Amino acid sequence: QVQLVESGGGLVQPGGSLRLSCAASGFRIREYLIHWYRQAPGKERELVATIFGYNAVADSVKGRFTASRDVTLNTAYLEMNNLQPEDTAVYYCSRPDSNLWGQGTQVTVAS
Repeated sequence: QVQLVESGGGLVQPGGSLRLSCAASGFRIREYLIHWYRQAPGKERELVATIFGYNAVADSVKGRFTASRDVTLNTAYLEMNNLQPEDTAVYYCSRPDSNLWGQGTQVTVAS
C-alpha cells in the first residue's frame, strides 16, 4: 500500500525542538520529491520544505528548520529548532506527483 505516515509532533515550549518523521511505504522515497507542509488554524496551508536529493526550506523557517531523508529507512525528516508559538500547526508530508498526503501530526508551541 502506497502511503505516508507522519509522527513526532507534540507540545513543546518556545525555544524547544522537535523532529518530525514521514515514513513512506509502497514506494522508494529516493525516487520522488517529498514536501513538508503545515497548516495553522484559520490559515492557508504553507509549504515548509522540499526534499529530493537537495533539501530546501521556506524563508520563514530558514535557520531553524532542516529537512532531510534517510533512503535506507525510507523516511523523510523535518528537524525543527527554536520553535515559536507561530510554528503551531498540523504538519503534513506529501508526494506531489500523486497528490499523496499523510494524516498529519500536530505541533503545538506554548509555555
